[in-house]
Amino acid sequence: MLKRTPLYNAHQKLGARLIEFGGWEMPVQYTSIIDEHQAVRTAAGIFDIAHMGEVLVSGAAAAEFLNGILTNDIRKLEVGGGQYTILCNEQGGAVDDLYAYRLGITEYLLIINASRIDADVPWMEQQLAKFANRAGVKFQNVSDAMAAVAVQGPRVKEFIDQCFPGASIGGTKVSKASELKKNQVAKYTWSGTDVWVARTGYTGEDGFEIVAPAGVIEAIWNRVLELGKSVGCKPAGLGARDTLRTEVCYPLYGHELDENTTPIDACVGFFVALDKGEFIGRSVLAEQKAEGAKKKLVAFKMSDKSAPPRPHYPIFNGDAKIGEVTSGTQSPSLGIGIGLGYVTPEFAKAGTNIEIEIRGRRFPAQVVKKPIFTKPT
Repeated sequence: MLKRTPLYNAHQKLGARLIEFGGWEMPVQYTSIIDEHQAVRTAAGIFDIAHMGEVLVSGAAAAEFLNGILTNDIRKLEVGGGQYTILCNEQGGAVDDLYAYRLGITEYLLIINASRIDADVPWMEQQLAKFANRAGVKFQNVSDAMAAVAVQGPRVKEFIDQCFPGASIGGTKVSKASELKKNQVAKYTWSGTDVWVARTGYTGEDGFEIVAPAGVIEAIWNRVLELGKSVGCKPAGLGARDTLRTEVCYPLYGHELDENTTPIDACVGFFVALDKGEFIGRSVLAEQKAEGAKKKLVAFKMSDKSAPPRPHYPIFNGDAKIGEVTSGTQSPSLGIGIGLGYVTPEFAKAGTNIEIEIRGRRFPAQVVKKPIFTKPT
C-alpha cells in the first residue's frame, strides 16, 4: 500500500492528480506542469516534500561520526549552516545525496531522499555500530514524526516574514526570516512547537524549505498559500519539480546518482572534501579524481523540435553509442527538449554534437554548459 504524507487531504481538496513516487502517493500536478513551473520561475510555488526523510544526529562525537560517512566537511558548518553532501559506500558509489544542517553546537539534521530512507538508516546505523566513539552519538530516525514543505520562487521573500514573524530563536540569528542567506537555517515557533526554516531549495530559484512536526505541516501549507496568494503563489507538483531541477541540472537520486555511480562521475566532486581525512569511499574517489572518471554527466539541448528525451534513451555520436539519458523533459522555459545523461569523457565537452534516439529515431542535440537554463539578468 502506498504511503501518504500529512498533506494528502490538502492535495485532494486542491484537485491534484496523484501518482506513485518512490512508494508514496504524491501530487504530480494541480493545474498543469507548465503553469506550475512558470509560477515558480516568476512568482512562487509550494511543494509537498513531507515524504523526505529526517535523521537527527547529536552528541559530542556527532561531527566526527558524520565526517566519516559523508563526503563534504561537516566541520565547515557554523551553527545554522547547511551543506549538500553525499553518503557513499566503500566503492565510492552514492548510497544517497542529502542535505546536512547544523542545528546546534552538537546537533545535526540530515534530510534524505524518500526512496532511500529504508536503505540509508540501516546503512548509517551499521557504520555507527563500528564507530569507536559511538557512545558519544545519538542517532534518531524522525522521518515519521517530521514533515516539510518547499516554498520556491523570486517573490517568496515578500511574504515569508508574515509566515514566521519576528526574530529566530535558534540556528542562524536573524531579526526576520528573509534575512537568512543561502544554506542558512533558523528556528521559529509555530503553534507552540519548534519549526526550522532554511533558505534552500531544488528549483534553481530563491526560496525556503520548512521542516516541522507532521501535525502542524498542513496549517503551515495553508498559511503559505493564503499569504502568497497576492503574489501568485500556487501549489506545485512533482512534474514541475522535475522540469525545474532538470533546467538547472540538479541530480535526482535513482537517475543521476545510484550505488554504482560516484560523485566524481556525476560531476559533483566539489562536494567531496578529500582533504578532510578518512571517510567511507575516500580512497576510490581520490583515485578517480586523479585518473579521471570513465563516464561523465553532461547536460544537453535538442537542436530542433522533437518528442521530449526520456531516461534510458541511447545517446549517439555518429554510429557509436556513447551513453544514455538519465533525465529528460520538455523545458517550459526554453520551449525545447533538454536532458542530462552519461557519456564517455571524450564527448563531454560543451559544443559536442550528439544524437538522442527517441522512439527508434535519432534526433540531433548538443552538449551544453550547466545549468541549461539561466535567467536573463
